[in-house]
Amino acid sequence: MPTIRELTASETYLAYTSLLELRPHLPSRDEFVEQVNLKQRPEGYRLVGSFEEGIDEPVAVSGFRTGHNLAWGYFLYVDDLVTQAAFRGRGHAGGLLQWIYEQARQLGCRQVHLDSGVQRHDAHRLYLNQRMHITSHHFGRQM
Repeated sequence: MPTIRELTASETYLAYTSLLELRPHLPSRDEFVEQVNLKQRPEGYRLVGSFEEGIDEPVAVSGFRTGHNLAWGYFLYVDDLVTQAAFRGRGHAGGLLQWIYEQARQLGCRQVHLDSGVQRHDAHRLYLNQRMHITSHHFGRQM
């Protein structure tokens, strides 16, 4: 059974290998740690990892934050959720989502939200199995 726990700022580097699979454009590990710890964490970004026994780094990671807006009230937003390919199908992502749902409850959030690339069919299946709903289309524009 996986062990799920939050990563401290001094452990941010542990998330790099997993997040690199989801975000292959990431800079070096050192630049990643600098961005997360100096820019994202001060804005409320947090990291949680799912660990398998005998493996020092998490094999699955989620990055999330809370916020307020007029549409959702107080919410928890999942920015990143990834399981390394070799460890998929072992319950890591589902376990991370359960941890996140509990965290949202404890914080008093009204909703949990995330965006997922249209090509990520396996992820969509997981989210639907987790009783999440497709509630909108997300639009973006490069500037």
